[in-house]
Amino acid sequence: MDPVLLGSLGMGLALLLLIIRVPVAFALGAAAVGGMFAYFAFPASGGFHPERALRPLQSFLASDPYSFLHSYPLLMAPLFIAMGHIAHRAGFTTSLFYAIRICLPAVPGNLAMASVMGCGGFSAITGTSVACAAAMGRIAVPEMLKFGYSPALATSVVAAGGTLGSLIPPSLLLVIYGIFTEQSVSQLFLAAFIPGMLTIIFYLGIVWAWVKISPSSAPEDPFRATREQRRAALRATWPFFILFFLIIGGIYLGIFTPTEAAAVSVVVATVLGFATRTLTWRALGLAVRDAAYQTAAVFAIAVSAKMLLSFVALTGVTGSLLAWIDASELSFFAIMAAIVVLYIVLGTFLDPIGIILLTIPLTVPLIEAQGLSLIWFAIVVIKLLEVGLVTPPVGLNTFVIKSVVGKAVPLEQIFKGVVPFICADLVILALLFVFPAIALFLPASM
Repeated sequence: MDPVLLGSLGMGLALLLLIIRVPVAFALGAAAVGGMFAYFAFPASGGFHPERALRPLQSFLASDPYSFLHSYPLLMAPLFIAMGHIAHRAGFTTSLFYAIRICLPAVPGNLAMASVMGCGGFSAITGTSVACAAAMGRIAVPEMLKFGYSPALATSVVAAGGTLGSLIPPSLLLVIYGIFTEQSVSQLFLAAFIPGMLTIIFYLGIVWAWVKISPSSAPEDPFRATREQRRAALRATWPFFILFFLIIGGIYLGIFTPTEAAAVSVVVATVLGFATRTLTWRALGLAVRDAAYQTAAVFAIAVSAKMLLSFVALTGVTGSLLAWIDASELSFFAIMAAIVVLYIVLGTFLDPIGIILLTIPLTVPLIEAQGLSLIWFAIVVIKLLEVGLVTPPVGLNTFVIKSVVGKAVPLEQIFKGVVPFICADLVILALLFVFPAIALFLPASM
């Protein structure tokens, strides 16, 4: 069988399995194992020889997952996951939200603005979008609904704000992208910082405009904090800022590698939790358990994706695709438009980790062939995945918020509410294309 055709069929099988909701790890793994067996069992000379495929397949299954997992940079993934769960169990993110709420002026929409900034803060020490949306949904959405916010605004602002977990360091998606594309995770974190802050500013602008156009959607907050309450709320946030500056400052100043920063942050988060008496041994055990579950799921996906990448590389699909594009003389804009459409379409019904790992073998070589920065491309991809997290029919964050509010808010209202935030993300994407320095300025300054 022609290797390129076989590789294309393998990629198609993986996509089909994902579409019919087979778990990502099983979908990618099945496509990789089936494709590798077919590669050796159906040689180009013809015929079917299954006995020839057993030993190469056995060797592949024994060596490929081990060589991938036996990687020092991969250690940062479970460490950052653990740090995020410990910080959440210790209440650092909850205290940040309430401090922002208390310190913001009592103006219409301040609870929604506090939710956006709270999501940004949560993302800065957890790195996962769905966890951010779930946690902030339980904290902020009931608070806004209690004070008379429109259901569309109260739910959509947290659904959109939760996507910041994909971008703001230490983003788990950036860690995975860096490992699979062999890019510096330190530079990826720095590249994401300015676009992440820009996204927060744009989201705050959306809330301000929403309230201006429809004042009834966000009544003025009747709560008036005293000076002592503000001071107490701010004092409660110091563990969060220590963790944030430890990670970002330590990496930027060259004190830590990302893996070292992850390890140190786990220890510091635990010590701070016990020092502030907000973390108990039981809560620590639950945090470690949750981190272990999430790490196992991420590693299962990553191992399966690495196997699929090895199969695709063996069949030469990527080289054939580059040759076809070169022969077709497609313009740069046509190539980038196709990539944008690909990620937005896949993002409407697939998991972000699965999308990244499925598309890396095809899109990264295209970007390299155009002479573009893979650091810049990572930020573009993450922004596209953020759009997918809130886009129907399967925007994961919108369903997370729906599970939090139950029957109180129809799903249609949540999807309708996220439209302005999607528009803001598209504007930021356009700015990244026109001004790549938005993403590349901080990495260049290292």
